Order: sequence, then structure tokens, then C-alpha cells
Amino acid sequence: MKRFDVAVMGMIIGIVVMMVIPMNKMLLDVLLIINLFVSMTALLVAMNVREPLEFSVFPSLLLVTTLYRLALNVSSTRLILTQGDAGEVIRTFGNFVISGNPVVGFIVFLILIIIQFIVITRGAERVAEVAARFTLDAMPGKQLAIDADLNAGLITEQEARQRRQQIEREADFYGAMDGASKFVRGDAIASMLIVAINLVGGFIIGMVEQQLSLQQALSRYTTLSIGDGLVSQIPALLLSTATGLMVTRAASENNLGADVIQQVFSYPRTLYLVAGALGLLGLFTPIGLLRTAPVALLAAGIGWRVERVARTARAAEAERALRAQKEETKKPENMLSLLSVEPIEFEFGYGLIPLVDSKQGGDLLERVVLIRRQIAMELGFIIPVVRLRDNIQLKPNEYVIKIRGVQVAGGELMIGYWLAMSPGLDDPSVEGIPTQEPTFGLPALWVDAKNRLRAEMAGYTVVEPSAVIATHLTEILKRHAHELLGRQETKALLDHLKESHPTLVEEVVPQVLTVGQVQRVLANLLRERVSIRDLVTILETLADAGRQVKDPDLLTEVVRQALARQICHQFRVPGQAMQVVTLSAHVEQRLLESLVRNEQGAFIGLDPASSQQIIRRLREETARLAASGKPPVILVQPQLRLPLRRWLERVLPDVHVLSFNELDPQVEVESAGVVNLS
Repeated sequence: MKRFDVAVMGMIIGIVVMMVIPMNKMLLDVLLIINLFVSMTALLVAMNVREPLEFSVFPSLLLVTTLYRLALNVSSTRLILTQGDAGEVIRTFGNFVISGNPVVGFIVFLILIIIQFIVITRGAERVAEVAARFTLDAMPGKQLAIDADLNAGLITEQEARQRRQQIEREADFYGAMDGASKFVRGDAIASMLIVAINLVGGFIIGMVEQQLSLQQALSRYTTLSIGDGLVSQIPALLLSTATGLMVTRAASENNLGADVIQQVFSYPRTLYLVAGALGLLGLFTPIGLLRTAPVALLAAGIGWRVERVARTARAAEAERALRAQKEETKKPENMLSLLSVEPIEFEFGYGLIPLVDSKQGGDLLERVVLIRRQIAMELGFIIPVVRLRDNIQLKPNEYVIKIRGVQVAGGELMIGYWLAMSPGLDDPSVEGIPTQEPTFGLPALWVDAKNRLRAEMAGYTVVEPSAVIATHLTEILKRHAHELLGRQETKALLDHLKESHPTLVEEVVPQVLTVGQVQRVLANLLRERVSIRDLVTILETLADAGRQVKDPDLLTEVVRQALARQICHQFRVPGQAMQVVTLSAHVEQRLLESLVRNEQGAFIGLDPASSQQIIRRLREETARLAASGKPPVILVQPQLRLPLRRWLERVLPDVHVLSFNELDPQVEVESAGVVNLS
């Protein structure tokens, strides 16, 4: 490797020496062939690289080859002007192109100069400028993206370092290409000037020093000058083309040839249209089918071949995918995918599809999105995605709601009708099909369009079927919110809070409590429909109380006291005192004496007769409170709140139990009823 480095440095020094020392014609021929070899090699490499950085040495190579070509021009000019000959290579190029006519040779040379200077060189130079500018402008964004991936743990430090080096190499490469493209443009200008110098100088030397006639001097020096220009410009044209390919090449998995075949010949319909256009061109113009038909047939043949190969490939891919699927289903570990359970499912019969399909005017999908947003604002966490699917096993207009794969609610609708719920007394003038509102079990009517306005005028609450589903789904999700909040969802909430309160989160989890303990506290709050949106207050309370208490139920009671203002605001009608149902001293004493404590906490253990009597009185008082439009709330002693809530959870699930410690001092409280034992 060291010897090769020394050889490269020696060659570069030799290029400079070539400009000074006279050269033998035989040696010049060999060096001209080497110049052509280097240019062809650079072009082929540029066509085969998958991305420009694979040929990152190209800008330096472009500079060296330009210098080498100019040195050859100096040596050939010296031989032309001193000896009237520059070797077989230059003479052969001149005679072959000129074909005995110096004017033709000069015109061909000018055309090559125009192609290189105006078309290829200028285009490559402009593309190199734009690529260099865009690469530099994109560097800060790419660096930030790498830092973000590194901080997120998506890549390692080593991968981040490699990506940064890749970005630096891209910037260096396109910046170097921007400058190297100027070499190509300057080389084209120098070639024109060198040919002009050879022509003028050759005429003068031939006619003055060598005593040649005008015809002889014109023939000899035109041939040599044009030949010298062609020998220089053909390799220069190859390098200019390679320059354009390098700066216009986008990163790809294949080389240029494969990309051209894949992208240009991948559309058989286009090839058929081209074949037809060529056929029409030959048929209706003097060009004739004899000239256009072969190309048209070739295009049609390529299109047919491409279409056949694509069809065969698609069939083979489908067969391979089917075979792979069969093999996968045989593996026992793939049965695990069948064990997953969706957190929330909404299944419906085929008759309710218009409510879901937006193309048929259905808005249920949009309503589900709004429901998730509403619950997030009210309860403080994002519920999982609701999976909607049709079920042919259901009745056409039936729907069911499932939580963790188990049906928890359902209902039946009537498409084309509206659900009218009576405010109290039924109006005989409102005709409809009697039914029951699915969410709260209220009596209602299904009314058609003719009776809809009449029901609204009579004071009925009239809603469309999709609104019935939305209300039912919202209530079910709120009722089962504590089941939907798992450790993963809790971890997501903590990670989100950590962005703004890192110290608080790090102090609580895992130093004081585990994620599971925090999750149980949050689930206890959601079970009683207490919002966990104020997660800062909740964690602040857990940070203080969690060092002495680890029981999630006891921690929940402490957190509820910290959220007293929020809880009272939730169950209070604005502008009015909070109405509550209280227990008489005798009832409270009986309940406290009946408490049974075990490892799972405290529970009420009254005799059945007393239990039924107290529950009946509580149902009466809370129902009276709910009928007046106020939330049913029971106010008890702190040590009795949690046991009473557990006791009433199944029989009175919508009743809220508060303790005196959970009252906000600024909220006025009034007793709407007292529960006594007869």
C-alpha cells in the first residue's frame, strides 16, 4: 500500500515534468491511450456505483486527469510545432475524422466542444452547485435527527458516530464536486485555445521555416491540430459525462443500468403506446413503415416481455406468500397471536354499517374520536383505540360493546328513526315504537321523521341513532376506565409528565413506589370517576405519603383528600350548595361496629336484614337527589368512606361516597336527606 502511495505521488510529479521536458512520439502515444483508459474507467465506475460516496475520490481524480490532459496537450503541441508530427495516435484520429477534408474535421471538433462546454459541463456545474447548497442546508436537521434517535435509544453511539461521519463526507463530497466542475469547464476552453494555437502556429512554422506551400501546411497542421484536439476532447467528454452522472445520481440499491431498466421499462402500457405512435408515424408520414416498424416492433416486444415477466413474478410471489403463510400457521408459536385480546371492541350488525361507513354519510368514526378526546379531557388519560367491526352473528340492527373480550353492554337501534326520551309524562300525540334507552334504561320511543318535530315540540329529547351509540359508549368507557388503565398506560403517563416534571417523577418512581402501585392508586380514583388529569398533585401527595404507607387503598384516600377541591367541583351544581345524603349517628355507629378487617382491607359485615334496610333507604334518598338533577352523593366519616363504597359498589354503582376530609372549605354543603333505621 505504501509503494502504491509513492507511485501515485510520483505520477503526479511526472505530470508536471511532462510540461517541461520534450517527449518521444512513441511515449506520447502510450500516454494518450492511458488517458483514454482512465476516462473510460471513471465513466463506467460512475455508472455502476449505488451512491455517490462510493466514488468519493472522483473530485480529486477529476483534477489529476485534467492536469494530465493539459500536460499531454503541451507535449503534443511541442511535437506538432517542432517536428510536424505527434505520433500515430494523433495522426490516426485526425485522418479518421477529417477523411481528407479539413473543414469537416474542424466542424466535428467544434460540435464536440459545444456539446461538452454548453450542454454537459454547464448542466453538471449547476447541479453540483445546487447539490452542495442543499446538502449544507440539510446538515443541521440531519444532525438533530441523529441526536434524537440516539437519545431515544433507537441507535447506538457507534451508529450515531458513523451517521455523523456520513453526513460530513456528503458535505465534503458535494462541496468538492462544486469546485471540480469548474476544472471541466476550464479544460474545454483550454482545448479550443490549444487547437487554435496549433493551427496558427503550424501554418506560420510550415510556411516560413519549412518552406511548405499553403495547401501542404493547411493539410498537415489541420490534421495534426484536429487530431490532437479530438484525442483530448473525447476523454474530456467521457469525464464530463461521469461528472454529470455523479452529481445527478441519487442513492439507490442498484447501479445506473439496473435502475434505468427497472424504472423505464417497468410500464408495458407505455411501451405499447410508444410502439403504436411509431407505427402511426411511419404509416402517415413519408418516413415510411420500413424505418419505424423495426423500432415499433422492438418496443412492443419489450412491453410484452416485461408484462409477461411481471405477471409470472406476481404469481410466483403470491404462491410463495401462500406457502409461507401455510408454513407459519403450522408453527405452534404463531398461535400466540390468537391469544391477544382487544381492550375495547364495538361490534355491530350489517344493518348498522351505514352509521359507520363515511361514504354512506355515517359519522360514528368521527364520534368515537371525539369520545376518546372528551374522556382524555375529563378523566386524564387516553383510552385505547376502539376496534369497530361488523359481526354477522348479531341481529342486523344490534350492537355490543366488549371490554377485554367480554361483552359488557349492548343495544338495538332502528335505522331511519330517532330516539325520543320523555321528560316526565308521556304525550299521547307523539306516536312511536316503545323501547328503552340503552345507556340509563329510560323509557323512550322510536319516532319517524313525521313524528320527530312533534316529539321535540312536546319536550322530548330526540337524538339520532349514532348519538345513542356515542352516549352509550361514553358511559361504558367511563364506567370501566379503571380496567383500561394498566401498567403500560401508567408508564406512558409518567413518561409524559417527566418531560415537564422530571424531578417529581424520578422521586416517586421507583424510589418511593413502583409503577404497579401508582397504577393501582390511579385505577382506584378512576373506579369512582375521579379525574387523574392533575397528575402533579397526585404524585406530590404520593411522594410525601408513600414513604410511610404502601397500601394503594390507603394511598388513594390520602390522594382524594389532596384532590378535595376537584372532587367537590365535580359533584357540585354551579351557583348552588352541594346537596348530599348523610347517615344518622346510629346508622354510622352500626356500620363502624360491623367493620371486618383482613389483609385486603376493611369491609362492612352487617346482618342481611339491616343491610337490606339501609340499602333501601340509601336508594330512596339518592334517587330523590338524582331526580332533582343533582349528582347522588353520600357524605360519611373518613374511616367509613372506603368500606361503604365497596359495600354499595354492586347495588348502587352510580352513587358517590365522600368523606368529611374530602370537602373543600369554600364549598357550601347541604343535607338533602338522612338515612335512619326504623
